Amino acid sequence: MVFKRLLGSMGIGGPSVDTVLDPAGAVPGGSLTGEVRLTGGRAAFDIEHITLELVARVEAETGHGEHEGTVAFERFTVGGGFRLDEGEKRTVPFAVDLPWETPVTELHGRPLGIVLGVRTELGVAGAKDKGDLDALTVRPLPVQEAVLEALGQLGFAFRSADLEYGHIGGTGQELPFHQEIELAPAARYADRVNEIEVTFLANPAGMDVILEADRRGGPFTGGHDALARHTVRHDQLAHTDWNAEVDAWIRALAEAHATRTAHGHAPYGDEHGHGPGGHRSGPGAGTAIAAGAAGLAVGVVGGMVAAEAVDEIGDFFEGDEDES
Repeated sequence: MVFKRLLGSMGIGGPSVDTVLDPAGAVPGGSLTGEVRLTGGRAAFDIEHITLELVARVEAETGHGEHEGTVAFERFTVGGGFRLDEGEKRTVPFAVDLPWETPVTELHGRPLGIVLGVRTELGVAGAKDKGDLDALTVRPLPVQEAVLEALGQLGFAFRSADLEYGHIGGTGQELPFHQEIELAPAARYADRVNEIEVTFLANPAGMDVILEADRRGGPFTGGHDALARHTVRHDQLAHTDWNAEVDAWIRALAEAHATRTAHGHAPYGDEHGHGPGGHRSGPGAGTAIAAGAAGLAVGVVGGMVAAEAVDEIGDFFEGDEDES
């Protein structure tokens, strides 16, 4: 989707900007390509810079409850230093590398309900204007897809996905938020687990796969969370039976004893959030594993995001378009 806006800082007759992203999307750590299309206004203008800003809709828990907001998490300068003449049309192609921890927005072409965007900012004669906002599509890396496919084949079903503000303690997380993909348990675990949450923290060598189980409590005991972290390398993708490996992760997680200490923290890491109302404690120690190919994530894709969530994504960009 491409939005056209006159630069508000220049008023009527100023230059206009369209940013067109490669419709194929990108992957975490991969190249995002596209072009910025400029049309000159009723006079010549000096274009000092063209900057792309990556933004995300993120949830944050505070002492006053849960709130949503927009977080900018990366900026790239892709052009500038030229004069745009009256009525001139100019195209500025770009290719930039996404952060490795960029959230995944779709799986096998189905949206997960995550809202990411690329905002284009023009610096014109000392003024700035956020002139264009486009939805950003991010596909999973092969290792991420293999984990989700294995979970689907093991009977887990997609519930929702969101972005949570805060860091997961004891990890090398770099972005100020992380993605949580929430799954309904497979039938064999339904008596012990309410929900499984999956978080991927990718890096150039591989990624941490962080699993959190919201466990069921008995009639005289409360439920609690069990957490684990597993590390995989990108180059291990084709060497392991993913279904068996992920099933072993889940079995160990479901059978784990309570990890909370008397102070309310897990023995590994700090809390997800900062200050009051922060998320639950960080994951337990992980193990290095090998990865392998798996089939389609039928269980995950089959319960994909509801239509109203897709509408909400459109409202986010349309609402931003009306602002200024």
